[in-house]
Amino acid sequence: MQPAGVETPGRPGKGASRYAFLGVSALLFAASAVGTVVWSASMSAMGGMPVPGGWTMSMAWMPQPGQPWPVAAASFLGMWVVMTMAMMLPSLLPALWRYREVVGRTGGAHPGLLAASVGLGYFSVWTGFGAAAFPLGAALAGMAMRRPDLAGAAPLTAGVVVLVAGCFQFTTAKARHLACCREAAGGDGRLLPGGTGTAWRHGLRLGQHCVRCCAGLMVVLLVIGVTDLRAMAVVAAAITAERLAPAGEHVAHAVGVGVVGVGLFLIVRGAGLG
Repeated sequence: MQPAGVETPGRPGKGASRYAFLGVSALLFAASAVGTVVWSASMSAMGGMPVPGGWTMSMAWMPQPGQPWPVAAASFLGMWVVMTMAMMLPSLLPALWRYREVVGRTGGAHPGLLAASVGLGYFSVWTGFGAAAFPLGAALAGMAMRRPDLAGAAPLTAGVVVLVAGCFQFTTAKARHLACCREAAGGDGRLLPGGTGTAWRHGLRLGQHCVRCCAGLMVVLLVIGVTDLRAMAVVAAAITAERLAPAGEHVAHAVGVGVVGVGLFLIVRGAGLG
């Protein structure tokens, strides 16, 4: 009989597996964070396009000179994936580790590969979100360039959108999806590890709950500035706190109060009252 605490020769123990998992996760986070910073810096160096209404439109929604629209869309989507990895990995890692542990306890093969499949399924949902966001943002940017009257109303409209996103933080839909995300991070004991297909579908479910839970905050990021590193950091910190803090629903409400305040400020400024 194998003595307790002695690792089987040729098979890494739990401690080694944990260090390997954390090491790979740290490398992914560092690479995605660096890529996000580089992308944001390149967008900032290009500046923005002045638009009627006293605001500047980010060049993230527009193709570079001579760049076809499909290439611009692919470039945006690639950097969206990198950005969401940097923002979401801290809150996703507990769920991935929990899945890996369950696979190991049930004697499943290749737990690291299955955990990676969960992550791929999860981020494929966020990729779909970005794929839907770009044509909408590009269409609105084009309308702002062609219609000065609409461009002038954009700051006020942005404030209304942020206000609605803040109110979403107090809804039952937000609470339900947040509870699912927190349950996955803490481990609910109902995981059914299987092959890569099962892991992929589990990741898709996690991603769907996450997108529905974080849709309001991500819309705020898109409205305020998708290339703004400070906005990214604030939104990422809010999402992580909602998922991992002891009282996540209270954190969500506190975040909602802050977002509502920002929305009201933008409305007042956009209406020319402040």
